[in-house]
Amino acid sequence: MAKRAKFSLTPNDPSPVKIVNAHSQSDVLFVCEHAGREIPQCLGDLGISLDDMERHIAYDVGAASVARKLAEAFSAPLYIQPYSRLVIDCNRPLEAIDLIPEISDGTHIPTNTALSAAERLDRYQAIHRPFHAAIAKALDHAKEVSRPILITIHSFTPVMRASGEVRRVQLGLLYNRDDAFSQAMLSAVQTNFPWIEVALNQPYDVSDEGDYTIPVHGEHRRLPHALIEIRSDCIADECGQARWAEIVGAAIKIALVSVTEIEQPPSI
Repeated sequence: MAKRAKFSLTPNDPSPVKIVNAHSQSDVLFVCEHAGREIPQCLGDLGISLDDMERHIAYDVGAASVARKLAEAFSAPLYIQPYSRLVIDCNRPLEAIDLIPEISDGTHIPTNTALSAAERLDRYQAIHRPFHAAIAKALDHAKEVSRPILITIHSFTPVMRASGEVRRVQLGLLYNRDDAFSQAMLSAVQTNFPWIEVALNQPYDVSDEGDYTIPVHGEHRRLPHALIEIRSDCIADECGQARWAEIVGAAIKIALVSVTEIEQPPSI
C-alpha cells in the first residue's frame, strides 16, 4: 500500500467552525455537528461517489437549515461543523470506533481504511478540537452572566439502508444522565402537537462512549440541554425545514419556562 500523505488543512479549505450570530446574548446556544459535506483537499473524494455524498452517511440531511432557522428565531448563536462526518464525526470522542468510519450504513469509505492512531489524531486536532474549543469558549463566557441552554440539532433516516430497519418516530429528544430539558420538550410537543410521533432517546440514546457535545459541554457544565433528532424525510425540503423549525422552536420556548425549576444534576 502506498504511503498516505500527512493530513492537513490548507488555506483553501473551509474553517473547521462556522458561527452564526457570534455576538448574540441569547441564553440558548445551538450546535449542528453534522451540518456539512466538505472534504479537505488532501483527502480527495474519500474514495466514494457523489451519490454517496448526497446520502445521510455524509451529513445530517436538513439539519443545518433547521438549525439556522432556529438561530434566527431565537437570535441565538449557532456553531456549525462544515466538514462531512465521513472525514471526522464531531459528535464522537477520540476513542470512538466510528470517529472516522471505515464503513457507514453498509458503504465502505476507502480513504478511511486502516488509519493509524497518528492519522486519526491529525484529523482530530485539525477539525474536531477547534470546533469544540469554540463551543467551550462561548459556553464558559455565557455562564459568567447567565445559565445557557445547549441544544444540538440532528436528523436521522426513516429507513436504515443496511438493515432495513424502519423508524416510525418523527422527533427524538435525547439525553444521557440529565433528562430534564428533554422531558420538558416532550411534554410541550405532546400537548401542542399531538399528531407528532415523538419519543425520548429515539432512534438513539446519548452516551459518554458514543457522543461528545452533550456529555462534555452540557453535562460537565451542569447546563440544561437536549440533543434533537428529526426524521430526515420530514425536513428534506424548505417547506419541511421551516415547519419543523417552528415546531421545535415552540417546544424549546415552552421548555425554557421551566428551566428555573430544573434541579441542577450532581457535578460529574
